[in-house]
Amino acid sequence: MQVGISIPTTEIGNDPIAIKDFVQAVEDMGYEHLTLIDHVLQSGKAVADDWRAFYTRDNAFHEPIVFYAYVAALTKKIELATAILILSQRQTALVAKQAAELDLLSGGRLRLGVGIGWNEMEFDVLGQNFNDRGRRVVEQIDVMRELWTNELVTYDGKWHQIKDAGINPLPVQRPIPVWIGAFIEPAIKRAGRVADGWFANPRVPPGPEAEQHFEFFRGAAEEAGRDSSKLGIDATVLTEDKGSQAWAAEADQWKEMGATHLTVRTMASGLGSNDAHIETLRKFKEAYP
Repeated sequence: MQVGISIPTTEIGNDPIAIKDFVQAVEDMGYEHLTLIDHVLQSGKAVADDWRAFYTRDNAFHEPIVFYAYVAALTKKIELATAILILSQRQTALVAKQAAELDLLSGGRLRLGVGIGWNEMEFDVLGQNFNDRGRRVVEQIDVMRELWTNELVTYDGKWHQIKDAGINPLPVQRPIPVWIGAFIEPAIKRAGRVADGWFANPRVPPGPEAEQHFEFFRGAAEEAGRDSSKLGIDATVLTEDKGSQAWAAEADQWKEMGATHLTVRTMASGLGSNDAHIETLRKFKEAYP
């Protein structure tokens, strides 16, 4: 099981040197991937009194593609994963171009995690349709894969029309692996049908609910004629106020369930500095080498 970390985007700050020190420390510790949350716009007030209350203008969200272009130059081998980029509120060909460039500059280290999002306000401001985002993202993934693997593409879809055009340069990975972040049954099954892997809900611990989600993903893949054993699953351990033994035990549970990737998330754990995040990640590595 590959073990990486979630960049504490709302807490890491805006100092480029501090960001450099953080990502290099993580790579030096032996973590194998980074993940980064995406939001273009946040409201001034919380839209709901639940987990969405966190996504306000009070919290910073670094732009994943630009952020990772910087990180790519500072690191050597750690994988760069968007978890997740809200694809359906963006122009498909532009994301394909940006992702290809990032994959090229990083030496083929990009894992493009995408999702359909939940905040209708962002879609309105970005000029995209919120109501067809689930159906449209399937075609978006198809279009990107075509653009990443062919010099010239002709495509006649419901939302995309391309005639004898392509992107240059092409990425190192052809195609770039596309994973889907999905938390509810229809979206999880969509991931099983079309994605290279799935980011499981970080707020669901290992147990019966998570096992059901795993079955949704694997079952949909098999029904679509795919070998589910060849698809990835990225689960999360939230450090919060738990101790290192609990972290290791939860990691083992995810591994036993068949997760191929594990992401350690220190954000929203009450840590007051980047050094505190780094120290927590070091303790996790000691408990689960």
